[in-house]
Amino acid sequence: MEFQFILVDPAFHPHIALVKLNRPKELNALNLQLMLEMKQALAELDENDEVRCIIITGNEQAFAAGADIKQMESRTPIDLLKIDQFETWDQIRKTKKPVIAAVSGFCLGGGCELAMTCDLIIAAESARFGQPEIKLGIMPGAGGTQRLTRVVGKALAMEMVLTGRFLSAEEALKAGLINKVVPDEIYLDEAIKMAKEIAQMSPVAIRLAKESVLKTFDTGLQEGLNFERKNFYMCFASEDQKEGMKAFVEKRKPEFKGY
Repeated sequence: MEFQFILVDPAFHPHIALVKLNRPKELNALNLQLMLEMKQALAELDENDEVRCIIITGNEQAFAAGADIKQMESRTPIDLLKIDQFETWDQIRKTKKPVIAAVSGFCLGGGCELAMTCDLIIAAESARFGQPEIKLGIMPGAGGTQRLTRVVGKALAMEMVLTGRFLSAEEALKAGLINKVVPDEIYLDEAIKMAKEIAQMSPVAIRLAKESVLKTFDTGLQEGLNFERKNFYMCFASEDQKEGMKAFVEKRKPEFKGY
């Protein structure tokens, strides 16, 4: 897979793919083409049976410092409606395989929203998270008011959205926005470590489990429980379930095949 604004390695590690934002001079600002490339790459990786987990990262200076303001500055509401850029974000969110964001440096605006569409976030100590759109006379539009509030709560979300305040990596961890903070030099290694752990599990069970967790944000409790039970039952249609339980009884490591 060759792209202009991202680098993709579908065999970065066994069963692990790496997607690297590649606009270093612009601090990985998210333009329309980059997001379309991201959508295409994730769709292709989702269909690749050799890939069981995906890592998205930037560079040491920035995961992504926001949207490409130069590209947005002169847009009209009708332009934005025709472009329908958020459809791309919706498709990225529908990625079936687990996606880990490995974040260093600035993770702001659209960058923070992109990280929040991922399932797990590993952050370097230098990472800074924020939704500073208000300083440009606009507001978050790719999930910043919704996903952020669901994760960190109304009080902190309001402060971040209305003042543009950044969170340090440690503050983001305490607020529940991210999973782990590690020294800058090992943030990608830590994401790889987590991806390897996930990749050892049954791909069928992982997909169903991810679906069930995400359903929490779309439904009430009872509907969510019903969805969870359906996916639980579905696990028993897989060979992985039989292998996993047989391996447990036989006191050995299971060998999951993904079917």
